[in-house]
Amino acid sequence: MKKMTKKTLAVALTATMCLVLAGCGGGTKETKAAETKAGETTAVAEGAVDLNAATLDDIIAKAKEEGHVESVGMPDSWANWGLTWTDLKEEYGIDHADTDMSSAEELQMFSTEGEKGTKDIGDVGFAFGTQAIADDLVQGYKTSYWDSVPDWAKGEDGKWMVAYTGATTFLTNTDIVPTAPTSWADIEAGDYTVAIGDINGGTAQAAVIASAYAFGGSLENLDPAFEFWTKMAEDGRINTLDILQQNFETGEVPVGVIWSYTAIPYKDQITQYKMEATIPSDGSIMSGYASVINKYAPHPYAAALAREYIFSDAGQANLASAGAIPTRTDVEIPAEIQEATFAQEAYANAVPMEDAEAYAAACETVATRWQEEIIPLLVQ
Repeated sequence: MKKMTKKTLAVALTATMCLVLAGCGGGTKETKAAETKAGETTAVAEGAVDLNAATLDDIIAKAKEEGHVESVGMPDSWANWGLTWTDLKEEYGIDHADTDMSSAEELQMFSTEGEKGTKDIGDVGFAFGTQAIADDLVQGYKTSYWDSVPDWAKGEDGKWMVAYTGATTFLTNTDIVPTAPTSWADIEAGDYTVAIGDINGGTAQAAVIASAYAFGGSLENLDPAFEFWTKMAEDGRINTLDILQQNFETGEVPVGVIWSYTAIPYKDQITQYKMEATIPSDGSIMSGYASVINKYAPHPYAAALAREYIFSDAGQANLASAGAIPTRTDVEIPAEIQEATFAQEAYANAVPMEDAEAYAAACETVATRWQEEIIPLLVQ
């Protein structure tokens, strides 16, 4: 297990990371206008490829020539990415390696390495897509499935694309905690100790936002969430361990708040305990992660092919098998996959996060307020 993971940040990172990144430029090369397949113009880095101008056949051929793709924050265990990497190897001969890290760290790496980029593609929380564009860190690729992806799930020129969403989910070790909570009201009324992970990570921020909806709040009104978490902290009921699979496996995290697309893999892979995944009935949000292609990717065609496959029927099914909700509106997920994850009615009350800017602002507020209001209660 690497020290930095998709679900965590180093302790030294604070809620001001977004502000720090906003001041960091991407590559410094001049840009030029390039014409896309649709006759549109888009900014392309000097000397860089224009993925949107390439045909799919060209992308496949050149990706095979590159023969490798380097990802960040896309480990095998997250949303069953391992299935997709295996498929890319078997179908196209593309080797893969990943460095697991959080969304903020992914963009920081793109920014820091600049023109000397070593990574090709990342998977960042929905709230980070607009930041990636604002900081000029990414290049576009629309994929052949562009028209079947909702407008809210894609950025300009395909500079980010959300392939899947998931719902806020409680994962409970029922060997330790016999009755799994099914709502935030259950947690409030019970004696559960709950882990949400590092507040600088997208998963923890989403958990706080979900709890706001449970108690009558919203993206614009997070006060109900902080009233709840303040009481949880005062009662010593916040587990400060991270929500890594290994911490569930050791029994150190009996109840954790994670995404549905990590809850199912964790549940299936943890064999020493009986685990139960439940989507809270009174406060769950649906949000996703967006693929971003490094502006200075060393293997740009392999990155584009990876995104293409992620949005294919097979790629969307791979994500669904982890408990994710595919973004494409025209894809049909095999019944056996749906039956092994969550019934559709489980998502009935989940609130979709479709306004990237509003969600990003709420996440930043969550991180700041948690540092100011909750952390002091945890260290006393």
